[in-house]
Amino acid sequence: MLTIIEKVLLLQQVDIFENTSTEDLSHIAAITEQVNYTAGKNIYQEGDIPDAMYIVINGEIRLHQQEKQVLVAGDRSAFGTWALLDDEPRVATATTIINSECLRIDREDFYDLLTDHTNITQGILKTLSKRLRNLYTRVTSDMVPGNP
Repeated sequence: MLTIIEKVLLLQQVDIFENTSTEDLSHIAAITEQVNYTAGKNIYQEGDIPDAMYIVINGEIRLHQQEKQVLVAGDRSAFGTWALLDDEPRVATATTIINSECLRIDREDFYDLLTDHTNITQGILKTLSKRLRNLYTRVTSDMVPGNP
C-alpha cells in the first residue's frame, strides 16, 4: 500500500492537478483508494455513468471505443479524469492489458472534499482555463491564411 506521501507524488504528475498545492494534494490523496485489476478486466465501459477517475500506479490500461484504440494509459498516467467534472456518460471503455494497480478517486468523495477545500477548485479551474486558451490559440492560428 502506498503512503500518503507516495500518493501525493503520483497526484503531482496528473495534469488536472498541476495548479494544486502539495497540501491540497494530500487531502485528495487521503480519499484515494488503491485497487488491483487482473489482465483483461473492464474497469468501466463506454456509456457508463462516470463515478471515479484513475491513476495507474503500475500496469497498462487500454481505452477504446469498441475495437478502436483511443489511448493506452501506463505507469503514472491518469484516465477517466472528466468523471470528476462531468455528468456525461463515459466515451470509452477502460480495459486492463496486464495486471494493473491504480489509485481511484471517487467522484462523490471528491465533491465532498471540494466543499471544504476551495483552493482545489481554484487550481482545477486555472488548469482548465489554460487548456481552453491553448485550444483557442491552436484553433484560431489554424484559421489564419497561410498557416499549415
